[in-house]
Amino acid sequence: MVQYLRTHLDASFAALSDATRRGVLEQLGRADASITELAEKFHMTLTGMKKHVGVLEQAGLVTTEKVGRVRTCKLGPRRLEEEAAWIESYRQLWDLRFDELDKVIEELKRKEKVDGRKKRG
Repeated sequence: MVQYLRTHLDASFAALSDATRRGVLEQLGRADASITELAEKFHMTLTGMKKHVGVLEQAGLVTTEKVGRVRTCKLGPRRLEEEAAWIESYRQLWDLRFDELDKVIEELKRKEKVDGRKKRG
């Protein structure tokens, strides 16, 4: 299970690491599109767009269907729930660490105030 999740996370984050691929996902979130339409929108060659779509497809984020000579892309079945849960666990960890840091800072400020009063007095 852990290895399976790690493989999914690796594929998803690799796919999402590229601005063009994130843009393709945003575009497909609005409407399905052919590879030709996507290539035109992102000002790239068909070959380049096919490679981007292939990466997204391997990650399960996009599916394609060929009808005649046209390959249409749409959002895939994966909803990034595992990825969001992984990110959330680290967000919670960092929140705890920042809360502890806030306590340390408040304690240092309190001590600084007390020390400042002692020096004046």
